[in-house]
Amino acid sequence: MMSNYIFNPLEQFEINIFIPISFLNLNFALTNLTLLTILVFFLISLIFYISFSKVNLFKSKRFFELNLNWIYVFFSTLTNENLGLKGQQFVPLLYSLFIYLLTFNLLGMIPYVFTVTSHISFTFNLALSLFIGINLMALYINKINTLNLFLPKGVPFLITPLLILIELISYIVKVFTLAIRLFTNMTSGHTLLKIVASFSWIMFLQGGLFSLLAWFPCILLILLILLETGIAILQAYVFTLLIIVYLSDVLYRH
Repeated sequence: MMSNYIFNPLEQFEINIFIPISFLNLNFALTNLTLLTILVFFLISLIFYISFSKVNLFKSKRFFELNLNWIYVFFSTLTNENLGLKGQQFVPLLYSLFIYLLTFNLLGMIPYVFTVTSHISFTFNLALSLFIGINLMALYINKINTLNLFLPKGVPFLITPLLILIELISYIVKVFTLAIRLFTNMTSGHTLLKIVASFSWIMFLQGGLFSLLAWFPCILLILLILLETGIAILQAYVFTLLIIVYLSDVLYRH
């Protein structure tokens, strides 16, 4: 019974309640998900402060400043290529979004650290918040012209209702695809790592010839860790890039 619990590959995604808090029948419990989210927020805020403050508080300030500035310039160039000079106002948002997602993904690679982005509740709420914000900005910038997104010019009147319905559905689905892409990639990769690691450990415990054969899944595990680290970085980039694409479609489509 105990071994089944230890080697359950899905236990790493369980949300555990640390401090139960309820008010007016509403649950505000402090969980491992909310705790890590708060800690990462303060950690990134501290790193930003160290990097961009005029006071040299730490010897590592130069290291953070060089790396964060490089990432900022990269997204500034990427935004300029897709949104033009008007899109520079969104660079701080996109830059911060990438840093936060990257931190969550890489922290999830550390054993026994909860992976926030492996939960659809987090990725969906993040995608929905950005989706609502983008559309509010689109209404502010383009006013009634924003509706042109659902009805391209030159469409015959007879198929207009059907086309609007199709465009509306495909537009709303973007929220789900954005959330599910990050969620599935992080969940599937971490599950595979846990399965291979558990299999290697079981073989080591068997002793004898199995201990020697256990080195093969260990080598595979190392390769998978390198692959999953790359995926963690790539998924943070893809999520941010898709936000840039959505901004381009919604804000500057006339």
